[in-house]
Amino acid sequence: MVPYFRPILLTLMLSQLPSAGAALTCGNTGAGFEAWKAEFAQVARRQGVGKRGLEALAQARYATRTIAADRNQKSFKYSLEKFMQVRGADTIVAQGRKRKARNPEFYAALERQYGVPAGILIALHGMETAFGSFMGDSAVVSAITTLAYDCRRSDFFVPHALAALELVDRNAISGATKGAKHGELGHTQFLPGNALAYGVDATGDGRVDFYDMTDALASTANFLRQKGWRPGRGYQPGEPNFAVIKAWNSASVYQQAIAIMAKRIDS
Repeated sequence: MVPYFRPILLTLMLSQLPSAGAALTCGNTGAGFEAWKAEFAQVARRQGVGKRGLEALAQARYATRTIAADRNQKSFKYSLEKFMQVRGADTIVAQGRKRKARNPEFYAALERQYGVPAGILIALHGMETAFGSFMGDSAVVSAITTLAYDCRRSDFFVPHALAALELVDRNAISGATKGAKHGELGHTQFLPGNALAYGVDATGDGRVDFYDMTDALASTANFLRQKGWRPGRGYQPGEPNFAVIKAWNSASVYQQAIAIMAKRIDS
């Protein structure tokens, strides 16, 4: 299993971004998006983005559905019980147990490699895309560049937008690749910066494909291990690995739901 991108190189790249992005304008409507793209292209060139990535940026469109979704996030305000009901926790567990039973060696191999048990990977896979049945219908580059331009959280999304252009350069995605409304991609919905940093070519074909389940789940396990997952230790609230689930998603109801579902799948 070959790591996709050297973390040290990514760290150096990202360490330069706040100063690089500080001069960028931002906006709360689509009116200034085209002008912002011209500014951002200059930043991208300085960061080493190549022709393919710059072409994808030039073709990006202001994603109104992304902005609407970003302004209207409700599910993380639910109680844990309501959140699990809305997100179909019982179905994820039932289907997850079947998936584990059908392919136990696949998940066992990932646990040997990264120390992350099947239940966690299966719960994340089910929660994020219903096991790959819906991986999003928004253009990744358009969504992530829209969020980088938007004034609300531009500092957070600028590095991910640059990473998305780098992924285009590396032929991991194209300007037309579809993902979630916040630019997450693949089976487990990696943000582009995390895809660049933690992606793994588990199939050995020389390309990390986040729309291939094997690469996506290996990359997810690698992310968790690199974030501090301790093999053989617990992942329920108060146990060592619960903090690592927080690195995947900052919402407490999401973290608790994953821990509960994973335990039920692994039982």
